[in-house]
Amino acid sequence: MDNDDARKTERERMLAGELYRCDDAELAAMRHRARRLVRMINEAEGTHPQREVLAELFAAIGPGSFIEPPFRCDYGAHISIGKNFYANFDCIMLDCAPITVGDNVMLGPRVVLCTATHPIDAATRRSGLETARPIRIGNDVWIGANVVVNPGVAIGDRTVIGSGSVVTRDVPSDVVAAGNPCRVIRKLDTGNLT
Repeated sequence: MDNDDARKTERERMLAGELYRCDDAELAAMRHRARRLVRMINEAEGTHPQREVLAELFAAIGPGSFIEPPFRCDYGAHISIGKNFYANFDCIMLDCAPITVGDNVMLGPRVVLCTATHPIDAATRRSGLETARPIRIGNDVWIGANVVVNPGVAIGDRTVIGSGSVVTRDVPSDVVAAGNPCRVIRKLDTGNLT
């Protein structure tokens, strides 16, 4: 390990996709902050402006965006959401790496965006090290109910992901994809879209 690596914080390692320790004090404090803000969203439904809490929780959130409670996330600070986003009930975003969502994206109930992962090697897992890889979702995407998007996945613009899918690899723009593992079913005719 060179000197630059030795000086990295666990958060810097986490965001760089390197092995890191989640029991780090800075990360624990960030998770505590996120839980407090998420609790405000989930428990005080209708008694405060959700937009203000989401703006404090997330790195960015565009106008017209809304999340139906209950909602869960790890940090919130690594989530960037575009305008007119909608997430239905029970959305989970494990944002140990950045989650970037475009404009006009809709998530069905119980969608999971999971950047967190663990080493395949059992000894490394036992040591407490873990890693994360970013998720990127383009514009005008619709993700159906009970979909899991795995670490490191990118979903292209205008794509539809069918309910119950497990998205294990990138999905291109302008397609309908579904299944476990998720596969492209057909291309969309974007010339007729209004």
